[in-house]
Amino acid sequence: MEEGKQEIINRFNNNVRGKKPDISNSNQQHDGKSGHWLERQMGIEVNNRTEADLFGYEMKNQTTSGKTTFGDWSADYYIFKDSKYFTSRIIGVNRDNFMQIFGTYKPDKDRYSWSGEVVPKIKKINRYGQELIVDENKDIIAVYSFEKDLRKDKADIIPVNMQINDLILARWKSNSMKKKVEAKFNNKGWFKCLQNNLGVYTAIQFGKPITFESWIDLVAEGVVFFDSGMYQGNNRPYSQWRALNDFWDSLIIETY
Repeated sequence: MEEGKQEIINRFNNNVRGKKPDISNSNQQHDGKSGHWLERQMGIEVNNRTEADLFGYEMKNQTTSGKTTFGDWSADYYIFKDSKYFTSRIIGVNRDNFMQIFGTYKPDKDRYSWSGEVVPKIKKINRYGQELIVDENKDIIAVYSFEKDLRKDKADIIPVNMQINDLILARWKSNSMKKKVEAKFNNKGWFKCLQNNLGVYTAIQFGKPITFESWIDLVAEGVVFFDSGMYQGNNRPYSQWRALNDFWDSLIIETY
C-alpha cells in the first residue's frame, strides 16, 4: 500500500475509530466544530489551505445534510465590485445593495441574502430571472434576465440600468477553478470518515481523483451545484460548490 494512505489509515485507527467528537471545548455556535475535532485527530492544521489536506488526499467528514462540499470557492467577478453598476467606494455597501436587488429578504433574520430559492441553478431559470450556465470557455456564469423575472414588482426592485437580459452577476473563470479543483482532488484522491447513528466513527473510505474536466461536466449536468450562503452583515461570499452524497459514494474505491 502507498505510504501516505497507510499513514492516514493508521491515524484514523489510532485517533478516530471508535470515538465520538469531543466538542466540549469548541465554540458551540460554530457549525464546523465536529469537523475541526476530526482535523485535529488526523493531524491537519485548521486553515484555508488550497492544496489537499493530507499526503495528497483531501479529507471529507460525514454529513447529515445529504450533500458534501467540494470547496467554498468565490467568483472571480461579482457585479457588486463593478463600478459600472455599483458606485459606492465601499465594497460592503455595494454588496449589501446587491443582495437587496438580487437576493431575498429573510424576515426571521431581518436581513437580505443571496441564498435559498433565489440562487441560480443550471438548466433552470428561477422565478427571479436567474440561472447558471457553463459557457464555451468552461467558465461558470450566474446570469440575470429582466424579461424572465416573474415578480410583479421587479421594475421597482431592479435599477433601470440593470433591467436587461443576460446580465452577469458572477463569473468563475475556468483557469482559476481548474487550479482549485485539481489542487484539492486530483492529486491522489480523497477520503471520508464515516460515523454510525450514534456519532461514533467506524470506517474510512477512499475515493478516486477528480479532474477539472470531469468536474465541470458535472456542473453542466447539475450534479455539482452552486449553494450560495451570502448574507448581509458578513463579508464572506459563502460560495459553496456541492454534490449529493450519492454522487460521492459512486467514487468510492476502498473502505477500511
